[in-house]
Amino acid sequence: MYQLQTYKQDITKTRIVESDNTESSLVNGEVLVKIESFGFTSNNVTYGVAGDTIGYWKFFPAIEDSKNEWGCIPVWGFAEVTHSTNKDIEVGERLFGYFPPSDSLNLIPIKITDQGFTDGKDHRKDLPAVYNNYIRLSGEMNYDSSMDNIRSLLFPLHITSFCLCDALQDESYLGASQVIIVSASSKTAIGLAQGLADTNKAPKIIGLTSTKNADFVNSLDCYDEVISYDQLSSINSNLKSVMVDMAGSREILGTLHGLLGDNMLKCFTVGMTHWDNKITAEDALGQAMLRDRTEFFFAPSHIQKRVKDWGYEGYNQKINTFMSSRVIQSKKWMKVKEIVGINIFLPTYNKIVAGDINPKEGIIVKI
Repeated sequence: MYQLQTYKQDITKTRIVESDNTESSLVNGEVLVKIESFGFTSNNVTYGVAGDTIGYWKFFPAIEDSKNEWGCIPVWGFAEVTHSTNKDIEVGERLFGYFPPSDSLNLIPIKITDQGFTDGKDHRKDLPAVYNNYIRLSGEMNYDSSMDNIRSLLFPLHITSFCLCDALQDESYLGASQVIIVSASSKTAIGLAQGLADTNKAPKIIGLTSTKNADFVNSLDCYDEVISYDQLSSINSNLKSVMVDMAGSREILGTLHGLLGDNMLKCFTVGMTHWDNKITAEDALGQAMLRDRTEFFFAPSHIQKRVKDWGYEGYNQKINTFMSSRVIQSKKWMKVKEIVGINIFLPTYNKIVAGDINPKEGIIVKI
């Protein structure tokens, strides 16, 4: 097998490592899957940046890493079972779920149903359950393989979009008159804006983006107003506001917090597209941030809450309705770009990590 590994202290550094880990190493009840393809977006960059603080490095330990310096950034994609020592999982089955950027992975299926299973490896049992579940495509009603690429790209992002929409609605938008979305061209932001736009009585939706992406964001028709980062002073600071930040930029957040003052009711931080611009308290912009009103939004926690509130069937019904609408809308703006081979993918990885992203593109890596 081989893995694409990222240096934990500097996600711009990568290496590809090979190992002799094959089907001969399977233990009873384990299966080996061949990873077919995965999506890669700025969401994966966030996984890498938050790898230590949230635990994303723990899902798929790096091979040949005695000093624990390297990690595997998790990805969402598809795989086929090539070897099985589990009587309930057949060779040839296809799965959708959370994988390392690798050609293969060993799983220990537990809690098996016709629709899916959980990976029962010890090191994953205390990690968020949503990341440990694998969907068995043979048991999925109305499965459409032509949607695989869209699913890899948008499923993980739009779960977060749905959770943000639901959390904001559940709190009546905290009484805000406008929702300001930072990094409005990101796919999670687009899903959020589209979800809010489809909701009755939602506040005004403001999208903040770079000048080069402003025309694209305007063309989506889900933002009531689009403002470029060099025009932040044009935001109506007299309105009660909720911010949803996908960028993690000290300059942007410090400026906005200072501009809005007491009218900023809450700032939800979600992603880190500007990951190399650390938020600090040592300078004026860092000090301008209203930290007591800033909250990290972790979608798996919200999912757990809603599963308790609605049950699995109720949650799945609501998320599937949301996803179906977003998929239909994505056909109007997203172009899928397929890259064959991990080595060929590396230049694109570097561009995404550097924030050099064409917002209209969705990157799929074929193994």
